[in-house]
Amino acid sequence: MGGLLLASAAVAGEGALRPVTIVGREIPEPLTTAPGDPERGRTLVVDRTRGLCLLCHAGPFPEERFPGNLGPDLSGVGDRLSPGALRLRLVDGRALNPDTIMPSYYRLQETVRIGAAWRDRPVLEAQAIEDIVAFLITLRDTPSERPVP
Repeated sequence: MGGLLLASAAVAGEGALRPVTIVGREIPEPLTTAPGDPERGRTLVVDRTRGLCLLCHAGPFPEERFPGNLGPDLSGVGDRLSPGALRLRLVDGRALNPDTIMPSYYRLQETVRIGAAWRDRPVLEAQAIEDIVAFLITLRDTPSERPVP
């Protein structure tokens, strides 16, 4: 099965974004050599100034008030999607659905209405994407199937 290579423009002062290969409906290979950290990932998911996930998604975060309801609930997402499928949705959900309102967190091409502070750099760096993926795969409906962090 062939893959689609998604290459991104250079990030000012940080070199180029790591190219990713889309295979089917996922990016099977991690963006980094370091494994994702689920605790850092959770911190990013609930951070309303950086990860921004709670603007659109609810989930198993009882301490967080006023989660969004535009996107799917993240409860059980680790049962529904593989790490590679989650990675693609974070890197560039438009590869799956060109009309999605979910931002591309690790892509620079075809971005519009970007504030000066965000121009020429991704919303999240590669390690942050991997941390979020590591956290999201722990969100399972069946506790016995939760991976040990």
